[in-house]
Amino acid sequence: MKFAVGFSLRDEFDGLFSDIVRTYREHISEVYFSWLDTPSGRSPLATRSGYTDWSAQERCERELRAIKDMGIKLDILFNGACYGEFAMSEKLANNVISIINHLENKLAGVHIVTTTSPFVAGVVRSFFPHLEVRASVNMYIGTVKGMIHYADLFDSYYVARERNRNIKYLLTLKDWADKNDKKLMMLANSGCFSHCSGRYFHDNLVSHEGDICGGKSSDIINPFVCRRMVTKRENYHMLLENTWIRPEDLHHYEGLFETVKLATRLCARPERVIGAYVNRRFVGNLLDLLEPALSGVIAPYIIDNTAFPKDWFEYTHECPEDCGNCGYCSEILEKVLVDTSKW
Repeated sequence: MKFAVGFSLRDEFDGLFSDIVRTYREHISEVYFSWLDTPSGRSPLATRSGYTDWSAQERCERELRAIKDMGIKLDILFNGACYGEFAMSEKLANNVISIINHLENKLAGVHIVTTTSPFVAGVVRSFFPHLEVRASVNMYIGTVKGMIHYADLFDSYYVARERNRNIKYLLTLKDWADKNDKKLMMLANSGCFSHCSGRYFHDNLVSHEGDICGGKSSDIINPFVCRRMVTKRENYHMLLENTWIRPEDLHHYEGLFETVKLATRLCARPERVIGAYVNRRFVGNLLDLLEPALSGVIAPYIIDNTAFPKDWFEYTHECPEDCGNCGYCSEILEKVLVDTSKW
């Protein structure tokens, strides 16, 4: 089992992302990236609040070329949740085609296109049939029926995060995928809340972040579910009720997934995340491995990854998702939560 890691454009004094990939190249099969200011599941790469880093494209191309030269596949993301009035337009189709053509010229091409948009998937199928087309984790496909709906468009699927802790169910998805020549992928370190009721709002917001950053945001309310909930100590148990898989438990997924995605695009220290999952061990605050991390929100508390009981996976790998009545995560929280102000 190898990893797909998310490219981040870093200042050179922080160290190049390609250098991190080189360190772990034997364990990385793919690097995924968005193209500059195109809508994706994260903030734009080149422009923030109207200020554009005009060196960004050259730096991206140089880094991606170095990564591809290591024999690692490149996966370009068109995984914004919303493309607005251009969602089915010639403009969007031409934009996708022109970006892929540009990368063909500059990098000798990419290998994979991951998207939330069936329209984009169809465009890539039509114009670049040699490329693997992948359904983004932000499509929330977690059933066989869901995979069947777009089986003509996608070669591989990121499984909905909410399925991560149900091995038996994952086996049913794997069985269908194998029989239909499809591949399954998993995102291992999402810090998002499971079944988050604000997910579609947040995903759409991020898709338009390039425009939103240009205006002044209202402070009437914080609309983000995770940050609203964990401002209160009595809700910290929700941090354990989510979809992340600890590095120590990843071996249970061997045979289910050839490649596991690690969210690293917003991490201050992506090498820490990659190293933890490569080594299947982490000593520190579990939240520091997740994206979003939320570690700053609950500080000075941390979740001590070494304090989880040995039977944590046994209890959670077939999670009944009966959080209102179960209480197991609340019980474990008291064992793993540490107040560092008392150190």
